[in-house]
Amino acid sequence: MATIDVLLPVKNGVDFLAESLESVQAQSFHDWRLLVLDHGSTDGSAEMAARYHEQDPRIELHAFPEADGLSGLLNKGLEISDCRYVMRHDADDVCYPERMAISLAAFEQHPQCVAIGGQADVIDASGAGIGDMKMPVGAQRVGAASLFRNPIAHPTAMLDFAEVRKAGIRYGADFMGVFPQEQQMTVKNLAEDYFLFGQLGIQGKCNNVPQKLIKYRWHGNNVSAKRFDEQMKVSLQVSRYLVRAFARMKQVAYFDPAPFCNHGGLLFEIDGRSDFSPEFARMAAAVREGFAHAPEVERELRFRKLATTRNELLLLWRYFLFQANDQPETGEWNAVRAWLIRRFPGKRRMSALLESVPA
Repeated sequence: MATIDVLLPVKNGVDFLAESLESVQAQSFHDWRLLVLDHGSTDGSAEMAARYHEQDPRIELHAFPEADGLSGLLNKGLEISDCRYVMRHDADDVCYPERMAISLAAFEQHPQCVAIGGQADVIDASGAGIGDMKMPVGAQRVGAASLFRNPIAHPTAMLDFAEVRKAGIRYGADFMGVFPQEQQMTVKNLAEDYFLFGQLGIQGKCNNVPQKLIKYRWHGNNVSAKRFDEQMKVSLQVSRYLVRAFARMKQVAYFDPAPFCNHGGLLFEIDGRSDFSPEFARMAAAVREGFAHAPEVERELRFRKLATTRNELLLLWRYFLFQANDQPETGEWNAVRAWLIRRFPGKRRMSALLESVPA
């Protein structure tokens, strides 16, 4: 049994697979097993993984063409895992050499956590840097963020596999047990990672390290780029479900998170309204009470408060005041910027999308 099993799903990802595999081989921590989960590739990805296995038996190829979406594929990986920790890695991303060592040290420092992620550099198809991915740090902060967006970058995540087995954690499934089975939500794809980390987050079982763990490749063929509208719809459904669970678990009032979400770096347009201050007051009171008035939650609420307005000039002014005191994170400036330019053709689609998502 290896200390770490790496789950690497792939479907026709041969263009970047070699670099991805070699970045795992280059880890400073050596006690790992890499499970390549092939989802019916026809471009030579499986054959490439098989060749790497011949050179390094720690790399294994497992074919699951019948798996039901990404959730099903990753759950197949969990079923064959036998490790202390399970790590996610994508076929087009690149690990930094200390990634495993940093994550393992974080679990030692935060034993209450089931999932720990981190920061990332963003690169294009050629490998050139185009930005960075900055995620929240602190278990209570991550928990509060979970209500409004995915708080962990999935390709950076590592999970305590003993706790995964103990709690029956699976992608796409409700493992909290707050609602009866017939009322539980399932998520097959597009936001399966958000659903998993969101459930852990509102229970205080997630965190992020401040270090950059990977190079995240953005090349236009990412699922989040090709199926954006559908992903935003599912993400909002997850947010609302998580708030209902949070309200019941913490015995606080339910609130609609939609006015404060920034999924995909966007703010939702709701009924043409420009001010959500009354809704913010109710939301903030519930979040503060639910997270026992933890000081780190206030950073999350400061951004959500600036988003209570949809007045362009006021929103921009509030953002500049905000960023003077708080370092912006992934999706925050983009949400403000996207609202400011929404009047251009093609930028108002989120209003219609919101109308199709039940509250």
